[in-house]
Amino acid sequence: MATQFDAEPRPAGTAKIVGIAWGLLALNTLGSTGADTIIPLPRSLIQLVTMGALVAAFALALAVNLRLRIRASAFLFLLTLLLVPSVISSVYLESGFGALFRCARLALFIGTLWLLSRWWDGGLTFVRHHIRTYFAVLATVAAGALISPGAAMPGRYGGRLVGALWPLTPPQIGQYAAVIIGLTVLLVLGHRTDRTSAAVVIVPSLVLLALTHTRTATLGLLIGLVLAIGSLILTSAAARRFFTWAVLCAVVAAVVFASALQAWFLRGQSKENFSNLTGRAKVWDALLAEPRTTGEKVFGMGLGDKSFGGLPIDNSWLAVYQEQGLIGVALVAAIIIVLGGVALLRPPSLQRACAIFLISYCAIASYTEAGLGDASPYLLHLALAASLLAAPATTAPLALPEVPRRHVPRWARRSEVV
Repeated sequence: MATQFDAEPRPAGTAKIVGIAWGLLALNTLGSTGADTIIPLPRSLIQLVTMGALVAAFALALAVNLRLRIRASAFLFLLTLLLVPSVISSVYLESGFGALFRCARLALFIGTLWLLSRWWDGGLTFVRHHIRTYFAVLATVAAGALISPGAAMPGRYGGRLVGALWPLTPPQIGQYAAVIIGLTVLLVLGHRTDRTSAAVVIVPSLVLLALTHTRTATLGLLIGLVLAIGSLILTSAAARRFFTWAVLCAVVAAVVFASALQAWFLRGQSKENFSNLTGRAKVWDALLAEPRTTGEKVFGMGLGDKSFGGLPIDNSWLAVYQEQGLIGVALVAAIIIVLGGVALLRPPSLQRACAIFLISYCAIASYTEAGLGDASPYLLHLALAASLLAAPATTAPLALPEVPRRHVPRWARRSEVV
């Protein structure tokens, strides 16, 4: 709980350690599968790095919070409840021993967030950690593209940008780029960063986003920014000006570059392939048609690799239904609803706008991307939103030391009267 201890002085390096722990959580969620890299990396080595990052993040968070002081959070409470159907369904090992390993990973991930919740005070500190972390990831993507353009845009992915130094898929890169672009734009509108620093982040991230041809990330960025900036229009003149110019530029671009935008959006696919969401709809229909027992419907099949019949599910809600059942779906829905409801009840502010952007982006991406039911970047985005919506920590007034009364001789008191 957030109480008077939050006012205690902390070591100077605590903020840096907290930022490192947050970055290690992001490293853990990068995954171990993706494109072929310039230097082949064994999957076991990648998993060792990502899991080592999670263990290190937990150790650092525990080191700076040895007294286990945490803040009450409905988001973390619901996320902890999500462990229940995950463990119950994974115990039967229908998804193999890997299911129990994934449960342990999710528990460690949630535990680290609980430890870091002590510093969730509604400030923008974690936003900056978030931007720096994923910008560093995008820097490796850009470096890989410069070193080996062929490996960075292989024919296997239709010429879309992938991670050539670390195995990252186009949707992953598009997600990271879209999220830090949106957050940086909001920081500029809130006068929390200068335009030069913002341009250093936004311009290359936009280029990488365009090269990934990721429709979900692009739509999530645009819709999320519209909702976030819309929440600032009544209180921010900068937001009103930006919104007006953005609408005008969008109209002009839609008229002048209509054919180019359509070609980029379709990615050379036929209308039939586009209508069934690049084959996703077939996997979804097969998953819903699969016979299940009552227990499997309620608790799921156990944490897996978010696939069905060897094909990716690419839908957070169906992935949660497959692995954590209807209880998991209800809990994930409750997380989104609670965060969204709290954001709507907060007075207009930059923190609220950033939270609205993150929540709306994750809700939009959940339709074609999986990850809301397991340790993933999407849960980290929502954790950032929860930190932004947290009430400022109460600080107790500093107690002044009692000054002992000095004895004044009687003759001195008589002289003062005179």
